[in-house]
Amino acid sequence: MKAAEIRELSVAELNEKLSDLKAELFNLRFQHAINQLDNPSRLAVVKKDIAKVKTVIREKEFKNVQ
Repeated sequence: MKAAEIRELSVAELNEKLSDLKAELFNLRFQHAINQLDNPSRLAVVKKDIAKVKTVIREKEFKNVQ
């Protein structure tokens, strides 16, 4: 997911996306634990997407304060 795509979303959509990504990360970790994960690099991609979403949420919060 591109940062430009993330910045276009509203805060409510970002929070929904964040919860979806966290659920996906949980499922990927579970699959990894029982050795059924097909693509282990997906773990890193989802973690980075979570970080991007959290960063944009924080940026939007900071802009609203000023």
